[in-house]
Amino acid sequence: MAHGRPGEGGPAVSRTGRPRPVHLGLRSTAALVLVGVVGVAGFGWPFLAPPASAVSAHAQDAPWLFAGLLVLLVAVVAATISESGLGPKAVAMLGVLAAAGAALRPLGAGTAGLEPMFFLMVLSGRVLGPGFGFVLGSVTMFASALLTGGVGPWMPFQMLAMGWFTMGAGLLPGAERLRGRAELLLLAGYGFLAAVAYGTAMNLAGWPFMGELTSSIAFVPDAPLATNLARFVTYCLATSLGWDLGRAVLTVVLTLTLGSTVLKALRRATRRAAFESQVTFDAPGA
Repeated sequence: MAHGRPGEGGPAVSRTGRPRPVHLGLRSTAALVLVGVVGVAGFGWPFLAPPASAVSAHAQDAPWLFAGLLVLLVAVVAATISESGLGPKAVAMLGVLAAAGAALRPLGAGTAGLEPMFFLMVLSGRVLGPGFGFVLGSVTMFASALLTGGVGPWMPFQMLAMGWFTMGAGLLPGAERLRGRAELLLLAGYGFLAAVAYGTAMNLAGWPFMGELTSSIAFVPDAPLATNLARFVTYCLATSLGWDLGRAVLTVVLTLTLGSTVLKALRRATRRAAFESQVTFDAPGA
């Protein structure tokens, strides 16, 4: 019996015929952790920095500092994962999925937060694994920003948040065994929570710089952590909850209705391509 062997070129096919996720090496994992640490600092600095720190004193400079740093780190992660075995076929699938996600995003933009690209990212991350998912989410958001003209200091934060969103789907349990309705319910539940979390994270990217336009819910550099946290929660409830719920509900609906078909298509494409995995043959009678 022939079966794929994990290693060079991306995910192999297991003995059961099911594609394995893209292999993550030590450097790739370290790069992902590094980007995650910097990303947490980039999103959460209003809560992490002491009121009297220099970061709070130069709040207006923070978006540009973190934007430049995040773009560089995301590029490092993409290069490192590529070096760990993403061959031409894997890169081709990355391009196709990123283009599809970028094309889906404008379909619902501006209408109650309905963004169908999120369900595709959930399913792609599930099939192709956390490493491939992180790169896919980041590249998709970059392509979408170019397509819609949404390039600005917020774009690196969108790329990082979408990378986390897609990577999380690849970290869900039961990737090789869980199938059917149970898997769709798992993905739908994750999609709902992660879609709301994505909106909350993006609120953090802009909320500290609103100034006095919304004084009752704006970030106050010298206020205690509890006060700013309460202001942030109020800000989310007052400004973006409706959009986040719309995105989350649409992700659930599309996952439950189209998820089975899309998952089969992704797994079939991955299995047929096998991302250039080497094939070995068992000895007779093995």
